[in-house]
Amino acid sequence: MKLKNTHAGALAVLAILLAAALLYALVTPVRSAVNNAVAILTLPDPQAAIAAFRDYLLRFGAWAAVVSAALMVFQAVAAPLPAFVVTFANGLLFGWAWGALLSWTSAMLGAVLCFWIARALGRPAVEKLVGGSHALATWDLFFARYGNRAILVARLLPFVSFDIVSYGAGLTSISLWNFVWSTGLGQLPATLLYSYLGQNLTGSIQVLFWVFSITVALFVIGSALGPRVLRKIRAAQACRAGEGGCGVAKPDDQAVQP
Repeated sequence: MKLKNTHAGALAVLAILLAAALLYALVTPVRSAVNNAVAILTLPDPQAAIAAFRDYLLRFGAWAAVVSAALMVFQAVAAPLPAFVVTFANGLLFGWAWGALLSWTSAMLGAVLCFWIARALGRPAVEKLVGGSHALATWDLFFARYGNRAILVARLLPFVSFDIVSYGAGLTSISLWNFVWSTGLGQLPATLLYSYLGQNLTGSIQVLFWVFSITVALFVIGSALGPRVLRKIRAAQACRAGEGGCGVAKPDDQAVQP
């Protein structure tokens, strides 16, 4: 379904993006803060990145939560940065409860902004933001197959790019309300877990991340395939019990000969 983009919405999005670009280009402290954050978030060692980002936020004092939220939105819209590092650092700095609330709300804001950009500017602009049409092709098929459920399923998989999902959803006919509730519900488990682990910062972060990712992936796959497998098992049991359903036409189903 091709969506109609309003000129007012497109102009509003372009104005926001232009203002952000000018702020980065013309205000030296902003540019320096963003560059330092990007350098920290792209460190190859996740634990080192979390500790360094916590120290980075501490430099902003009372504004630390605002800076964290702004960077969460920034990474969602414009940069493929590891959001889980921000979530862990928020749990480490603010405690698991307040850190989870901060991470969840800022991630929701970033997701809605991506959705709005896609809906206002259309597919050509989104393809440039995500790096080409190939990045969206898989999600086109995913949305076509699962519809509204695609958002919830995708959010439950931590290794899936949330940003591309948000952009892709904006190009479909899904309503904003369905997008918001499925995004919020799907992001909640990982956000709570990462915030709690960040507060304690014990064990290998990379190992914990992949263990959680694999566990959730198996749960999602099992939920998707479980009903189909169960139907086949029941059909096989009915066949062995002589109740039919073995692939042979019953006499009543056969055509009556003239």
